[in-house]
Amino acid sequence: MGITSKVIYQGNLRTESEHLQSGSKMITDAPVDNHGKGEAFSPTDTVANALATCMITVMGIKAESLGVDLVGTTAEVTKTMSSDPRRISKIEVNVKFPKSYAEKDTKILENTARTCPVLFSLHPDIEKLISFTYP
Repeated sequence: MGITSKVIYQGNLRTESEHLQSGSKMITDAPVDNHGKGEAFSPTDTVANALATCMITVMGIKAESLGVDLVGTTAEVTKTMSSDPRRISKIEVNVKFPKSYAEKDTKILENTARTCPVLFSLHPDIEKLISFTYP
């Protein structure tokens, strides 16, 4: 297994990360409430967002095997910070499906989302509120 990514500090509390396999890049900025400009995702925003993207990705994998179309599924992410130490204290993810599915498929998809690797990788003290909305 090689190096996953390379991070370069650009100054002014901004970093640029490159995913070495794909060449894809992203920037982060310090948030406004922590000396930054807030012009991009903060590092803790990327952690909270990673939970939602992981949930949708693993649901997409499972949906393919179920013959279910998840295109158009969205997630709203809310991150709450606390201090002493400054950390993420809560992540809320509301997954919104574009249509309803059979009850069996719904249960499988929701269980799949609740077992994604990022969720299992987050510190147990972080409150995780996961919800699913159907039309």
